[in-house]
Amino acid sequence: MRIIMPVEDDRGLDSRLSEHFGRAPFFMVFELDEEGKILKQETVRNEGEHFGGTGRPADRILQLKPDAVIAYGMGPRALAIFQQAKIAVLKANSNIVRDLVSSCVKDELEELTEGCRQARHKH
Repeated sequence: MRIIMPVEDDRGLDSRLSEHFGRAPFFMVFELDEEGKILKQETVRNEGEHFGGTGRPADRILQLKPDAVIAYGMGPRALAIFQQAKIAVLKANSNIVRDLVSSCVKDELEELTEGCRQARHKH
């Protein structure tokens, strides 16, 4: 299983989940085996349109071929992109990546079914 999370910092399992999916500076990518053991992890810089690059964050995440995305929330457009691609979008229950990987493995995360109405706000 391959899971991706938007994070604020590049501290591996101690990274903090970003409150804003598309504006996260980084994305953590984890590959897990059938027992939920981490086989591989990497941090990918967000090079989407919010950071001076091109493309929507959801489109860029699709290129990383996730099975699931874990986030507090995301805009309706990003959520629709993942749903159309049959990628599970799971609602975070912690702000620490280590806890989220564990919750995912234990199947404790609920599906995110509605996009954030505040997705278009500016910082």
